[in-house]
Amino acid sequence: MSKMLGHDEARYRRYRALLAPGTPLRDGLERIRAGRTGALVVLGNNAIIEQISSGGFTVDHEFTPTALRELAKMDGGLVVSEDLSRILHAGVHFTPSHDLPTIETGTRHRTADRIALQTDLPVVTVSASMSTITLFMAGLRYPIESSEQILVRAEQTLATVSRYRERLTSSTRELSSLEMDDLVTVNDLVRVVQPLAMVRRLTQELEGHVEALGIDGRLLQLQLYEVTHGVDQLANLLELDYHHPDDERFTLARLSDLPTGDVLDPMMVAIAIGFASGDLDEHLHTRGFRVVTQTARLTPPLAERLLEEIGSLQAVFGATPQQLANIPGIGKQRARVIRDGLTLLAENSTH
Repeated sequence: MSKMLGHDEARYRRYRALLAPGTPLRDGLERIRAGRTGALVVLGNNAIIEQISSGGFTVDHEFTPTALRELAKMDGGLVVSEDLSRILHAGVHFTPSHDLPTIETGTRHRTADRIALQTDLPVVTVSASMSTITLFMAGLRYPIESSEQILVRAEQTLATVSRYRERLTSSTRELSSLEMDDLVTVNDLVRVVQPLAMVRRLTQELEGHVEALGIDGRLLQLQLYEVTHGVDQLANLLELDYHHPDDERFTLARLSDLPTGDVLDPMMVAIAIGFASGDLDEHLHTRGFRVVTQTARLTPPLAERLLEEIGSLQAVFGATPQQLANIPGIGKQRARVIRDGLTLLAENSTH
């Protein structure tokens, strides 16, 4: 499958969701596949479809899986409305241009590929001999897999995400320890950014599996939420910590465009996030947002006020409960929570 961008990707995701298990369209196609009769269904109608269509019947019937199955028994193809609410025509003979390129060999698939190219409408086929469902769109061919096939890949991807999440948790804990002593280098930051980028990248893949699974993807969706919860917040806090007002270099935005192989290369990641020299030993100063926000359970605005009043993350660790309580918005009770959280962090970092 070719890489898609912008409008084409959005279109594909829309129709992938419409073809997911549990949808009326998928139900109808599965009935056709079970009956081994085959089908060609055009998802939408326009002037070009009218020009390349001959024969058949104008049905204009409410779309139901059963109706689709019964009408597919006739020779020829079907045309349904773009919103899939009605079956417009059945038994249609399509004659798309033979000049359009296609690598398909079967008659039904060659016709579907050319219809999709000529009309810019998605076309779905059900193969009677191979018992497969295929979506043709914008010159591309997308096999519609069974839930079992998708789940096998999804479980493998989920296991990989879990491993990267464990690595992210470990490297983040190490970063916190270094931040307390103001000993962070570019390499230390990169060791957090790498698994974070991989978790985000693999999450997109898993979200695609969830969409493709439809009602069969509910458990996977819950597992995905559990393993990725808090990752976006971590990314935002890292941006706040290392994107200083007087230094515009650091950003995580470029990581999404970095090839996967480069994400595994510390030097390439360092350059991508803004350290053009690639010096992994360069010393960095944290503003302390992540540690204060997550450890002391403060909102970002309150964390910013605390850091401005105290001066630095290291100073926060040395502040007395009374000093913390005197900061507007903190108070005695919250000051105790902050002290307890920071003390626990300091103790854990020594083990």
